[in-house]
Amino acid sequence: MFLLPKNFLAGAVLAAASASVLAEAPGANVPPVPGAATVPAGPGAAPVNEASRAEDDTFLLLREAARQNDSARTNALASRLPNYVLASYVDYYRLKPRLREAGADEIRAVLQRHQGTAVADRLRTDWLLELGRVRDWNNFDRELAAAARSDDVQLRCYALLARAAHGERVVDEARMVLVNPPAYGEGCAALMAQLAQTGLLTQDELLAQLRLAGEMGATGPTRRIAQLLGASDTRAAQAVDMPAVAMARGIGSTRAEREIYLVALGRMARTSLKLATVALDKNSSELAPDERAIGWANVALAASIVLAPEASEYWRRAEGAPLTNFQREWKARIALRRGDWRLVAATIDAMPSPLRDESGWVYWLGRAYANGGRREDADALYRRIATPNNFYGQLALEELGQLVTTPPSALPVTPDEVNGVAQLPPLRQAMKFYALGLRAEGNREWNWATRGMTERQLLAAAEFARRHDLLDRMVETSLRTRTELDFNQRFPAPHNEILQPTAKNLSLDTAWVYGLIRQESRFISDARSGVGASGLMQVMPATGKWVAAKIGLTDFVHSMLNDLRTNITLGTNYMNMVLENNAGSQVLATAAYNAGPARSRTWRGVLDAPMEGAVFVETIPFSETRTYVRNVMSNATNYAALFEKRPQSLKARLGTINPRTGAAGLP
Repeated sequence: MFLLPKNFLAGAVLAAASASVLAEAPGANVPPVPGAATVPAGPGAAPVNEASRAEDDTFLLLREAARQNDSARTNALASRLPNYVLASYVDYYRLKPRLREAGADEIRAVLQRHQGTAVADRLRTDWLLELGRVRDWNNFDRELAAAARSDDVQLRCYALLARAAHGERVVDEARMVLVNPPAYGEGCAALMAQLAQTGLLTQDELLAQLRLAGEMGATGPTRRIAQLLGASDTRAAQAVDMPAVAMARGIGSTRAEREIYLVALGRMARTSLKLATVALDKNSSELAPDERAIGWANVALAASIVLAPEASEYWRRAEGAPLTNFQREWKARIALRRGDWRLVAATIDAMPSPLRDESGWVYWLGRAYANGGRREDADALYRRIATPNNFYGQLALEELGQLVTTPPSALPVTPDEVNGVAQLPPLRQAMKFYALGLRAEGNREWNWATRGMTERQLLAAAEFARRHDLLDRMVETSLRTRTELDFNQRFPAPHNEILQPTAKNLSLDTAWVYGLIRQESRFISDARSGVGASGLMQVMPATGKWVAAKIGLTDFVHSMLNDLRTNITLGTNYMNMVLENNAGSQVLATAAYNAGPARSRTWRGVLDAPMEGAVFVETIPFSETRTYVRNVMSNATNYAALFEKRPQSLKARLGTINPRTGAAGLP
């Protein structure tokens, strides 16, 4: 199986990086960044800078024209940049809007001209997707052999479709790829249709795909799978988008129609558990036993996501149903909340191996084994994942009787090592993109430059990033080392002259504050989120206004969130408020910071007895918040080990979550 880097197209576009971000630290011995603004040496240097700025502006217009597939405009703008420092991207943006019409020779000429670069691989990926769309398997096979590795689902489906066209049996590999319907696209739809038409995907497998697409709310794939089953695609779409309408049509007579009804039942349960359970009870006699079990599994999932007390009973009724991975996970989580360790073990043991081998489920299976008296088996599982680097690894260490400590640091990198990586063209191109405010492109070039680096080179690249105040790149690059570790790179503590006294005045745990910032923004001070949060601590405008009023910052305006000191002041004060509102629990306060105080109150409000902090975190209904809280608490534990220079307990930090008492104090 061929794969491109996971982060090949990763990275959100953030606001423009300021010139000061790219300024060298005093004494840093690194080469200048090509195209970056400099202080003119004399009157004669100014026109050069003006010309450079004009070229940069033209390049940004070129990029936007390419995004709009305006081939005439891209050609005109590219013609004005014959010697631009990012020449490979000029060629790429000129060609991209014409990819469907361009000849293979023209495309290969560009690929050859920029062979071995990130942009060439990006162009090849774009072309491969187009070749797959038109089923040009000869050119597809040739270019696929030259492509870097990718996790792009669409591209993997086209690759399997190409092999199927050559007569290969690919159904087993296809089953491993067809697990995320929202990402399928045309390639995966065609692959599934091909396998279904040849009988290699059975009706049961297609029904399972229908359930999975419905569970994930993927309307398009649900329609296409229904057609493969000979059912109404309109009714399938209604089951996802208008479940009440689909249910009103009745159960239907065929297996596929009844499965569509069960999809609608599961979607309805997300809105009204009561209506869904009433409908399922009413129509049970018209369903086969296995169909009834599937219906209760769909209801149980919806009940689990809202932490309904009936969820455990619904899972009991679903016994024997074929479960999706998402359902398996929530069945295990509800068993965790009930302290039913036998069911936890049975549920995890029944998971497919890729899911069962994830560190979280390895840890909880170990806990279940330990509670069942299988201590040696539990310790063997803990040893597989024990590490100070992440949440479950830290918990596993504690189960083995060890606390979290900072590992010995690697030898500092030398100036020669830093200079060696600084000379790499992709790294220099990344710096140019950062100077232009194009963080996504900069990250792509950075990732391309660091692929295949030795651990010493990774540490040197991380140091290069630190000298240019690109702390997010420093962290991400240093995290890739396995034996040469530098936790000062992985867990930086910038702006301490502002943050430390601010946190001290509020009696806040500085390690927790840094742990949250590391997760929120990776120390990108001008970060912007898709929902409008700003700055180092990702403060929402409405939250900033509310906190400013509470602390007497009377002249607050939204633009002040971009000021580092103001951002830290508002963010730490809000952390303190949510901490006080949650009885001093960092777990609850962290969840409130991410998902809002009301949701954190709701999740705590369903407790009828104290709950272990780790179990509470594992069963947070929002996957984003669950991951966020895990990472913040793990970060904070490592920061505490760094700051206090003594072993730390993540379990103690997680504590026990007690049922809520008292009135709400935050919006």
